[in-house]
Amino acid sequence: MERDDLVVLAVDDDKINLMLLRSLLAKSEIVIEVIEVMNGQEAIRQLKGRDDIDVMLLDIIMPIMGGLETIQVVRADANIKQVPIIVLTTDETKREEALELGANDFLMKPINKTDLIEKMKSVVI
Repeated sequence: MERDDLVVLAVDDDKINLMLLRSLLAKSEIVIEVIEVMNGQEAIRQLKGRDDIDVMLLDIIMPIMGGLETIQVVRADANIKQVPIIVLTTDETKREEALELGANDFLMKPINKTDLIEKMKSVVI
């Protein structure tokens, strides 16, 4: 089943990256809302406070709580563990670890809009 009204949680400590991500997603026909947060702790708070988040786009290197720790916390919490996670990073060396911890997919920055939309469609059921 393909959805055309996705709510996306974008997690990145770089405001420029969030702005670029929002801009990419605004050009997509499938995204209706983008929630932006700056670290994993804020992401967990959003996931626990809302039940309409369809996919999380997650940076790895962030202050307070990084991406790898965020994946572990999300996957250990029965109430939010079903949320698909796509890791977006410049660090290719983290791919295997992120996927082993439970990320659904992985994209290298800079992000290509077509690749991002395809990966989002593939993880949201």
